[in-house]
Amino acid sequence: MVQKWIYSVGLAAVTAVRTYYAVKQPQPRPSDGDPIEKSLLFLQLFGMQILPLTYISSNKLDFANYNLPRVFKIITTILGTVAFGGAAYLLHRSHADLGRNWRAELQDQPDQTLITGGTYHQMRHPMYAAHWLWGIAQALLLPNWIAGPSFLVTFWPLYRYRVPREEAQMLTTFGDDYRAYAEKVGRLI
Repeated sequence: MVQKWIYSVGLAAVTAVRTYYAVKQPQPRPSDGDPIEKSLLFLQLFGMQILPLTYISSNKLDFANYNLPRVFKIITTILGTVAFGGAAYLLHRSHADLGRNWRAELQDQPDQTLITGGTYHQMRHPMYAAHWLWGIAQALLLPNWIAGPSFLVTFWPLYRYRVPREEAQMLTTFGDDYRAYAEKVGRLI
């Protein structure tokens, strides 16, 4: 199935981007952290990797497959491919723009700077926007009632929990500079 192949290529691309920047910008030792956030991150991993890879590599989720008419399959394949390409590009650019400021965990950094250029000139959270595009691509490319929407379903709680905490931390760290930036630039668009 072409859609599974395209999804696999997209997944490899976004995984390569994240791995490249994780190696380039070594992360501090993981903290014990917030148990709610850790649970939400695991839930997201389930929806963005485990379920789609199970769907792609086995027939265990075939009972939840659905078929679209050919014209809709072509349209969803094209839109899903474009969305995944946009997700990979936006993920790369947001990592590159953040540079040494990127951390996988929400942590204070003594040398952190406020980034307002590049993709951050257009939106405050381009990395989350990339993940939303990825979730849309997954829903469009995997015609399965479980694996298709699983990213969107599992990412939503993490997004709702984490973004307000990140923004509060940015306000604490950068004060009026971040407040002025947030007034000019939207979260995702």
